[in-house]
Amino acid sequence: MPKISIVIPCLKEEGYIEGTVRQFERLTIPHEVIVSDGGSTDRTVELATPIADKVVVKHDPHPIPARQRNDGAKEARGEFLCFTDSSVRIPDIDAFFERAMRKFVLDPKLVAITGPQNIFPEIETFADKTFLGLQNQLIRFQNNFLGRGAGTGKFMLMRRSAFDKINGFSEKLVAAEDLDLYARLSKVGKTRYCPDQAILYPGRREHGLGWPKLLWIWTTNVIWVWIFGHTWVKEWRPVR
Repeated sequence: MPKISIVIPCLKEEGYIEGTVRQFERLTIPHEVIVSDGGSTDRTVELATPIADKVVVKHDPHPIPARQRNDGAKEARGEFLCFTDSSVRIPDIDAFFERAMRKFVLDPKLVAITGPQNIFPEIETFADKTFLGLQNQLIRFQNNFLGRGAGTGKFMLMRRSAFDKINGFSEKLVAAEDLDLYARLSKVGKTRYCPDQAILYPGRREHGLGWPKLLWIWTTNVIWVWIFGHTWVKEWRPVR
């Protein structure tokens, strides 16, 4: 089976990074885990170094996920790239990736997949279910019906050849780089939203900012990218 390079961008994630990396120890298909750090000042790098296959550290004065993901991809040796976030949990991880890779075998034109994102069940609220449900269906509609790619940074799996062909993530974008990447990937092949490829995450941004403010930020950023080619926000700020 082809090797998967799993790239995890992070910044000051000492509370999550160890658990996120260690879950891939249960993955039996060929893979490597690359942690790409934007210059953490906590114990993130210290915790990741003994357990990740590679740790890339760039002390970036203005870190953005797109640059960290590209930096990680430069060190990758797999035929497939999987980008995920530093706090993501993948249930039944071996079956998850076996299903995912089977999709690429069955469809040579498929270049990238993504799937549902859901907040940890023990802290999920009604608003989380409602708004993430709508977002998931919107991403599904864009990929599977409109043929215009859309992805979520919490799980993106793609052929390395397609990623290289479009020159990776746009480092002009402070946010919405995942949507932009999949829109460009869909021009060189097929992208799909797969309902059976669901991941879980803690929803820190959703719960920290609140859904009304977050939806406004997301919508404004997407409109700005469409019209001006850059995001409305000028600096990426992780939520603790």
